[in-house]
Amino acid sequence: MDAADSSPAKGADARRPIALVTGASAGLGREFALLLAERGHDLVVVARREERLVALRREVGERFGVRAKVITEDLSHIAAPRRILDELRASNLEIDFLVNNAGYGLNGRFLDNDWAEHADFVQVMVGSWLHLTHGLLPAMVRKGRGRVLNVSSLASLCPEPPGSLYAPAKAFMTTASRALRFDLLGTGVHCTALCPGFTYTEFHDVLGNRAEMDKLPKFMWQQAQPVCVAGLEGVERNRAVVVPGAFNKTAAALCRVLPYAWTSKLIPKGVMER
Repeated sequence: MDAADSSPAKGADARRPIALVTGASAGLGREFALLLAERGHDLVVVARREERLVALRREVGERFGVRAKVITEDLSHIAAPRRILDELRASNLEIDFLVNNAGYGLNGRFLDNDWAEHADFVQVMVGSWLHLTHGLLPAMVRKGRGRVLNVSSLASLCPEPPGSLYAPAKAFMTTASRALRFDLLGTGVHCTALCPGFTYTEFHDVLGNRAEMDKLPKFMWQQAQPVCVAGLEGVERNRAVVVPGAFNKTAAALCRVLPYAWTSKLIPKGVMER
């Protein structure tokens, strides 16, 4: 954590809601942080790249007059969620809005990566967000208000590419979000799974298949901001699942009604040949 951290205020500003965003250093996470700051939330931003979080903290302070606490953690470490929860408790911070956004993909098929890489992946994509959610929900329920937005994927609703654990992990996130939403009905706490399709972020640059993905038609892609806005609006309405964008809605609907043998043939080549 940065030594010059500017934590959400405990005094006169304590009435401001506090949002925690994981994976806030880039892409959808950064966009969520900016949108929530613009809407008057103080922030707790979590990621591995501290310098980006410090720059984000400075930006939201200058642009929106909100405060941000930087927590530098690698969520592939099994103890990371507990350390985050302990830090929040030590700082006397209760989270009102949780965005579980951290995630990534592994290049190659199942046997192309060793088990340690898969174990880290599963911890980030399944274990870490569940642990954080379990730790933060009690205060939300006690206060009778709170929001949990889980950034899943259109991949969770469509056929899985061969050998990849990304779609299965996101499918778990989507179904777990539905279950949590039912569990929380009547408490004032909302839970929503956001399932975007192809979005302009650095995700595919990190994965190493940008050249192939750039061959896809432009209508299949969305900018980050409208995706995040759809997620924020969806969780306010307590929708179970939000699929942003006309193309993605159509794809999700087709995957619901068409046989798997048909829809599996529609997986883009760039995804099949990671």
